[in-house]
Amino acid sequence: MAKRPTKAPPAPLPAAAAPRKSGRPTSAKPRARKVAPPPESPAETVAQPQTPPPPQPEAADPFAFGADQRQLLETLSLNLAKAAMTAQSAIAEAALSQADRPAALSPDPFNVAPAMTSIMTSLAARPEKLFQAQADLFGRYMDLWSSTARRAMGEEVAPAPSTDKRFRDPAWSENPVFDVMRQSYLVTSDWMNGLVSSVDDVDPQVKRRAEFFTRLLTDAFSPSNFLASNPAALKALAETGGESLVKGMQNFAADLERGNGKLKISQADYGQFKVGENVATAPGQVVWRDELFELIQFDAATDTQHAIPLLIFPPWINKFYIMDLQPANSLIRWLSAQGFTVFVCSWVNPDQDKAEFGFDQYLNKGVYRAVEKTLEQTGQTQLNAVGYCIGGTLLGAALAHMAANKDKRVASATFFAAQHDFAEAGDLLLFTDEHWLAEIEQQMDAAGGVLPGAAMADTFNALRANDLIWSFFVSNYLMGKAPPAFDLLFWNADQTRMPKRLHLEYLRRMYGQNALARGQFEIDGRRIDLSTVQTPLYFLASREDHIAPRNSVYRSARLFGGPVTYTLAGSGHIAGVINPPAANKYQHWTNPALPETLEEWQAGAEQQPGSWWTHWAAWLHEKSGDQIAARDPKTGPLKPIEPAPGAYVKVKS
Repeated sequence: MAKRPTKAPPAPLPAAAAPRKSGRPTSAKPRARKVAPPPESPAETVAQPQTPPPPQPEAADPFAFGADQRQLLETLSLNLAKAAMTAQSAIAEAALSQADRPAALSPDPFNVAPAMTSIMTSLAARPEKLFQAQADLFGRYMDLWSSTARRAMGEEVAPAPSTDKRFRDPAWSENPVFDVMRQSYLVTSDWMNGLVSSVDDVDPQVKRRAEFFTRLLTDAFSPSNFLASNPAALKALAETGGESLVKGMQNFAADLERGNGKLKISQADYGQFKVGENVATAPGQVVWRDELFELIQFDAATDTQHAIPLLIFPPWINKFYIMDLQPANSLIRWLSAQGFTVFVCSWVNPDQDKAEFGFDQYLNKGVYRAVEKTLEQTGQTQLNAVGYCIGGTLLGAALAHMAANKDKRVASATFFAAQHDFAEAGDLLLFTDEHWLAEIEQQMDAAGGVLPGAAMADTFNALRANDLIWSFFVSNYLMGKAPPAFDLLFWNADQTRMPKRLHLEYLRRMYGQNALARGQFEIDGRRIDLSTVQTPLYFLASREDHIAPRNSVYRSARLFGGPVTYTLAGSGHIAGVINPPAANKYQHWTNPALPETLEEWQAGAEQQPGSWWTHWAAWLHEKSGDQIAARDPKTGPLKPIEPAPGAYVKVKS
């Protein structure tokens, strides 16, 4: 039998403390909840006979989420994951579609590296200049840090003003963090661009190349182009629970698919427009068609018209309906309403069979045949002609060729933003370097002998990257907005192809060698001289034109031998030209003289409000002959083929 223990058993050990939970305070006793008992509970009344103190509000727990907050967080997380998967899938598909395409001929097609080497070598040779620049940058940052510190301490400091459209959202100035981002970026980018521009002992073309690509680089690194540093995009992300980013990545995927693996940023809602239905709707008839162009005669809008018709040659790198977007801004409709018989040469969108077409073919099968058929249709011996942009370059060469052959069928000619002297042709001169031309030639060979329309569009977009690339990148992808329904941007994206021979001739002979201005250009076997042209001419330039700069157009105007009227419009390459009087926008400057320099011309010019169209129409009326009964395109010698705008303009690249 077991004996009883003589000693009491040891006291039990205290229970081990529960492990501490992350983020929560611990205590020896559970903390009572401070909740007032309901007065109708008798049990509680007995247990606590004294009147309880008034309840104290519990301190907010920053880690606690309500049901609504949890739902918002879950939605945001799901949408971020969805956006990431959409982008990853689109990029993977793009990579697969590009896998079998040949690599670029050169990793540096624009020959930027040698240009930047020249700039850096020049700066290194002048250390005092580099030191001064560094001191200037340091001073700017000290000013920024000083104002930021004062603002952080509560001092009222007015944010630095900015007219840059990229930073117009109030958060860029009101939020101190984003204000510092904005100002530091502007300080740095302005300093970098200024440093490159300050170099003065290198070849001007080399310097221009370095300036252009430094500007492209600094534009690309703007904080507005990144989700994490764009307050407007972050606000949209928060307000939509991430839906804005999902839509943005869907837009991104759609643009990659539209570009067959290459990002082709949408600038407009292309589904909202259809050529012939809500753009290019001026009534008329195609009265001639051949392999190179359709000749369109537009209906009369008056009972009588001038006897001498007007024939317009648009650029073959764009479609003619920039002059007929909507009834309210249609130059073609307006000219018809002024009593002119309007014809337009609608160029074919060339395919591989036109690869060897050059200036000779566009002169003989284009300009001359269009002149011939217009005169045949109207029964006249002369016409007035218009050339827009590169169409004006061709028309100017044709006038010199006609002068050499004593051909007087063109009574007067008007040039819209057209160049014949390319010595100061702007940043497009950068795209005539042999390295770039070799890359372009490779692209055309891969496409069967034509330059794809998207290639030229990319070039023009690069000239105004902030407006035509990054603004849409932010709006479409970071903000998730649908592209606008804008007729001008729809037209801008409706590019055409160009024959290999014609394009290389244009870049090498015009931009590269300035052969037309120097009297060294041959067309149809004849070397031509613009000074022999005695035809009355009207030149229209635009003050902010980045494709045909105003001084380049002015230099072109002075090459011709006859009477020349030069007019300067406000705005740019398109808006400066397509500016109907009813809009009452911009202004224009006139001066009947044509002194040696543009600066002298501007000093004597008079500013006029609104559109330049009325000034040009007055000039054109004097050269258009008597009034006759209005012409009907359906009853002329050339039988109508189909209604305007014809078939060629509807061909997509």
